[in-house]
Amino acid sequence: MSAKHDLFGTHSDWLSQTLDNANASLPETKTFLPDGTRISRKAVGVLDIAPPADRNNPNAEAIIVSAGVHGNETAPIEVLNGLISELIDGEWQLACPVLLILGNPPAMVAGKRFMEVNLNRLFDGAHGRSEYKGLAEAARAQELEEACRQFAMANPQALYHYDLHTAIRPSHRERFALYPYVEGRTVPSEQCEFLLEAEVETLLLQHKAGTTFSSFSSSLLKAESFTVELGKVRPFGQNDLGRFSGIRDALRRRFRGQPSPAPQPPFDHLTVFEVVHEILNTGKNFRFHIPDDVANFTEYQPGTVIWEDHETSYRVGHSPEAIVFPNPEVPVGHRVGLLIRPKTGSGESFT
Repeated sequence: MSAKHDLFGTHSDWLSQTLDNANASLPETKTFLPDGTRISRKAVGVLDIAPPADRNNPNAEAIIVSAGVHGNETAPIEVLNGLISELIDGEWQLACPVLLILGNPPAMVAGKRFMEVNLNRLFDGAHGRSEYKGLAEAARAQELEEACRQFAMANPQALYHYDLHTAIRPSHRERFALYPYVEGRTVPSEQCEFLLEAEVETLLLQHKAGTTFSSFSSSLLKAESFTVELGKVRPFGQNDLGRFSGIRDALRRRFRGQPSPAPQPPFDHLTVFEVVHEILNTGKNFRFHIPDDVANFTEYQPGTVIWEDHETSYRVGHSPEAIVFPNPEVPVGHRVGLLIRPKTGSGESFT
């Protein structure tokens, strides 16, 4: 019996099995590829994969890759499904332990961002808050945290996590990564090179700890983690996966333990942004002067009023600032958006 049958039964691949069992619980199962690689299905949409113990792991690393934390962000899901199919079909050999995660299967089936609550706000223990009690997405966040903890404990080498997304909102910078805030740390140069290899030219340094999946793995598991935005939201089967070849090829190279290539034009410079101001909804007198349909990384000139209430206002400072993640439809006290600018020394202005 083939490894594919052992893992996926009558389903053709990992994705189809995950979608067909989105609201079910599957027993843990384990199989081995002919070369000795072990593949364990830990839960629906969660595969723990390890090369044979005697195989060299030249980069001494373990890698978590997640996609589908928002169910309608389908292209990265299809990329991961393609990579696991290549591995099972013997097209290449695995050199390092890998945990692959399809985050929110029910939302994937529904073609929705989430079912009841945004899964990517439930990590780092946030799933335990009283307002989320009994919600399926809270239980899923807890399940994914535990899978990552077990993987990290079993693989004490350097840990990396890439949480892959696509966006509904347009962006002047199609591909960009977010680096979760951990006090005192800086981005390793080899991770900047990996992002460029994946055709991601923009990095935003986050300014405080959060409850996203990558924040959890950064703060609790001490992983080098990134949330990676890779393009536009489209339904399953409607993605031009050629536009995602950068992340596919970069991940495959890492999984195989091959050396990092030298950055090549046009992807040879990473522009780094930092947060200048976090916009919060201050209450009923809050007025946000940014259009609802504005693209991420839209630039505003010095002196532009971004928001105001009866007591204060915020104007762009001495140099241009850009908006990311604008969303005025949030409760009082929640984030409406971030204003950012290129970090001093990053060597590039806005596009």
